[in-house]
Amino acid sequence: MPTEVREKVSLKAEAARVAEAVDALFLTYLKDPGDGRDQLFAAMRHAAIGAGKKLRPLLTVATARLFALDEAPAVRAGAAIEAVHVYSLIHDDLPCMDDDDLRRGRPTVHKAYDEATAVLAGDCFHDLAFEILSDPATHEDPFVRSELILELARSSGLHGMGGGQMLDLAAEGQTLDMAGVTRLQQLKTGALIEYALEAACIMGRIADEGRTPYRGYARDLGLAFQIADDLLDEGGDEAAAGKRLHKDADAGKATFVSLLGVDRARQQCAMLVDQAKAHLHGHGEEADLLRAIADYVLERDR
Repeated sequence: MPTEVREKVSLKAEAARVAEAVDALFLTYLKDPGDGRDQLFAAMRHAAIGAGKKLRPLLTVATARLFALDEAPAVRAGAAIEAVHVYSLIHDDLPCMDDDDLRRGRPTVHKAYDEATAVLAGDCFHDLAFEILSDPATHEDPFVRSELILELARSSGLHGMGGGQMLDLAAEGQTLDMAGVTRLQQLKTGALIEYALEAACIMGRIADEGRTPYRGYARDLGLAFQIADDLLDEGGDEAAAGKRLHKDADAGKATFVSLLGVDRARQQCAMLVDQAKAHLHGHGEEADLLRAIADYVLERDR
C-alpha cells in the first residue's frame, strides 16, 4: 500500500479514536443533574458530543507520541483545548457576532435552544477547560498543570483567540493587507492550534528552546488550515462543510483568497504544509500522525 494511502487510513482511524475518547470524557462532566440546569447540560452535549473533527485534541495526542507520553493525560489536555474551541464556536454563532444558524451540520446552539442558554453553554465550556487542566488526573505535577493553565489562558484570551476575534470583527469594511490578515488569523485560529502542540511539550517537560520545531510546525499548519478554510468558503460545498459559506465575502472582509487569488492561495497552502512537515525532520515514524494531519489540510472539505 502506498505511504500516502496508509497515512490517510491511519489518520481517519486515529482521529475517530481520539474524538471518541474526548466525547467520553465530556460525557463524564455533562450528565444531567436532574434539575433546572438540564437544558444547559443538553445544549453543551449538542454542541460537542459527536460533532466536529476534534483536530486540536488529535494534535495534542500526536505530539505527545513524539515524547512517548501516556495518552490518557494528553487526551485530557486535548479535551480542555476542545472545550475552549467549542465555547468560541457557540459564541461566534450568536446573533451579536456572526449570527449563524448551522454549525457542524447541526442547528447552532442558540437556534436549537435559545440565546441565553447558548451564552451560558459557551461560558461553561470555557470554565470546564480549566477544571480539566487543574485536575491531578491531567498531570501529577502541579507546576506542569499551572503552566498548562497559564498558556491556555494566553492562547485563548486577549493575545490569542479572543483578541483575534476582535480583530476579525473590526476588519469588516476595512482593507487589510497580507500582513494584517496573517496577524488576525495567527491569533484567531493559530493560537489555539499552537497551544495544542505546546501542551504536549509542557507535559513532556521539553525545555523552551527545544520547542522551536513544534512551534514552527504549528504556525505553518495554522496558516495552512486558515487558507484551506478560505478556499472552502470560496468554493466549497455547504452541505459537506456543515456551515454557512461565503460569510467573509458577504461581509466585505479580506481573506487569503481575496488577496492572493485561488491558485496562489492553493500554492501557498501546499508550501506551508511542506514547511510544517519539514519541522519534524528530527523524528521518524513517531511523527507520521502529525505529517498525516498536515497533508489532510490540503484535502479537507469541511
